[in-house]
Amino acid sequence: MIEKRLVTNWFVETLAAASGKPVGRGRKPTNADDPPYYLVYSVDTSVGGAPFADRSEQASLVYQVTSVSGPDLDVAQSTASQDQTEWMADKARTAFLARDPSTGLWLHPFTVPGISCMTRTLEIELGGMPGGTPEQEAAIMTYVQRFRFGLTAV
Repeated sequence: MIEKRLVTNWFVETLAAASGKPVGRGRKPTNADDPPYYLVYSVDTSVGGAPFADRSEQASLVYQVTSVSGPDLDVAQSTASQDQTEWMADKARTAFLARDPSTGLWLHPFTVPGISCMTRTLEIELGGMPGGTPEQEAAIMTYVQRFRFGLTAV
């Protein structure tokens, strides 16, 4: 059986380690007073039983990463920047899709015991956009990406 919670833990820990930025699971991270930070949401799950000739169960999980940029509180009238959200998106993309050019292996291997990651894809990248009206007034900008992982139990 593929335990989604364990995969989510790996996803959040990998993003935090690769980016050096705080990551919250569906809400503002507890270790971040102000942006920049990431928000992670589990947005899609499909689970398939093992095929007749194979005892391994399959799952496809999609995680949304929202990069949140905000003003520099030490600079009067500063605002969020598209440059910062794109930098954060680059870090997220690198965390999950980059490979070591000399070995071809993932820079950040999938390390959940009992589960093998067969595929990793960037499913959607909506890019940088102002949040809603309250966020615009607060000078916040977000950037949305969705990553899909094809998993199998081993």
